[in-house]
Amino acid sequence: MTYQSAIAESDLDGLSVPSAPRSRDGKFRNPVKMHQMGFLQSLGVMLRFAFDKPKDTVPRQAIPVHAITQQQLLDAPDRSLFRLGHSTVLLKLNGHFWLTDPVFSERASPVQWAGPQRFHQAPISIEELPPIKGIILSHDHYDHLDYAAVIKLAAKTEHFITPLGVGDRLVAWGIPAAKVQQLSWWQSTHVAGVKLVATPAQHFSGRGLSDRNKTLWASFVIEDRDVKVFFSGDSGYFDGFKEIGRRHGPFDLTMVETGAYDPQWPDVHMQPEESLQAHIDLRGKVMLPIHNGTFDLSLHAWHDPFDRIHELAAERRLPLATPEIGKALDIRLPLADGRWWDAVKELEAAMFAQPA
Repeated sequence: MTYQSAIAESDLDGLSVPSAPRSRDGKFRNPVKMHQMGFLQSLGVMLRFAFDKPKDTVPRQAIPVHAITQQQLLDAPDRSLFRLGHSTVLLKLNGHFWLTDPVFSERASPVQWAGPQRFHQAPISIEELPPIKGIILSHDHYDHLDYAAVIKLAAKTEHFITPLGVGDRLVAWGIPAAKVQQLSWWQSTHVAGVKLVATPAQHFSGRGLSDRNKTLWASFVIEDRDVKVFFSGDSGYFDGFKEIGRRHGPFDLTMVETGAYDPQWPDVHMQPEESLQAHIDLRGKVMLPIHNGTFDLSLHAWHDPFDRIHELAAERRLPLATPEIGKALDIRLPLADGRWWDAVKELEAAMFAQPA
């Protein structure tokens, strides 16, 4: 069954789609059946991650990071955006600050002595951040939901907007329930003049061996008066992007996952070709590729997402925003500098070209 047919069967009033689908055991599921790895394939992936990973999945030279001060943020014009790393983006909307999937820990992992380690530090610390109007969480994986960051951010954050079940985790961690709003797909809320709509994604959830899909995953539409931004969270490519574009597009900026992909897990992360198609489906004006440049989560070169999406966008003559980490971007005119990652690659090549 396709995503569109799932809508046709469940859309009772022709205007809204009710809650995300659940299985008989109460777990959330995607409308389209997902590809499942067999035991041997899963074992092969784990062994390759452990013993046969390409050397270029981690940069050998420093990635450029623009340090940010609290005063710079307070002085920044409205509709400014700052990419802090991976899928963490700081937006200034209607005079207030919003964070997507804030991850500030050294490792995207349940422990800090093992697991994917940051390529770079965040351009600003949690302590230096100004008051946060709201945090938008797409799902509960460790590279998107950082326990230590949430606890540190709690005192300076007014609202947490989450998919169903993720908010329950926050409350269990000690976040006051009054601060938490949980949304199903197509449900919306208004906070401080900003409209937020939880929209579908094709992914999965869980933080351990026994909680897979007990919480929902989502993308988000973010509207500040006449400006619209799309935040993909994590997703495989599916025709839900067309429906989101039809209902809520066009978007001034789409922040679309472009990284941590592999042909062996095609349903949960998009290849760059699919990321660009999602942007087109969404009726986006400018695309900002996220979910890259901070953690080693796949088998591709660290710069491969940037190389491929840049070439694909150039072929289609579609505008792309690829700001250096921490550099300010105007959401209304989000055209950034060129291929900053090429300079890092050149330094790496020069280093390995030197005789031993």
